[in-house]
Amino acid sequence: MGNVIGSIEAEYQRYRKLGEGAIGQLGDAELCRKPDGGGNSIATIVWHLAGNLESRFTDFLSTDGEKPWRDRESEFLPREVTAAEVTSKWSKGWQALFSALKGLTGSQLDSMVVIRGQQLGVFDALLRSLSHTAFHVGQIVFFAKSMRGATWDYLTIPPGQSSSYNQNPTMERAPRDLSRKS
Repeated sequence: MGNVIGSIEAEYQRYRKLGEGAIGQLGDAELCRKPDGGGNSIATIVWHLAGNLESRFTDFLSTDGEKPWRDRESEFLPREVTAAEVTSKWSKGWQALFSALKGLTGSQLDSMVVIRGQQLGVFDALLRSLSHTAFHVGQIVFFAKSMRGATWDYLTIPPGQSSSYNQNPTMERAPRDLSRKS
């Protein structure tokens, strides 16, 4: 399977960077603001995503990914927090994920893990988590961009710059450690 774990880790790193780029453009009040018409604030999405990553990847191979200490419902409660608190919560979730990936080997991709009592292959669990992460990071970026409007600092190719980007396509992928064997 080549360097599948390295590829998955690079994608997680890419989404982490996108989320941090969006979060970093907002202040405390903006992070806690709910979208017009309802929905979750960016702080709430961060609490949920971090809670999910911590739960799934703490003792990833040996315990159910839905930990008894996780209170998923509380992740969705409205909260007034600072940007520093959002960043701290965000980092905690990613730390759990990257610690689990660091110890993972390619031979374990066909192993089974349990999430909410359901058995999944490690590879399938990673893809499921990566998709969940991408979904929520997309929400964060979209909402942050809508709040910043014309002052938004683009995290990917800015409008009108595709041709120049194509001359040196480097910004979309986090660098991978190709020496890592999985």
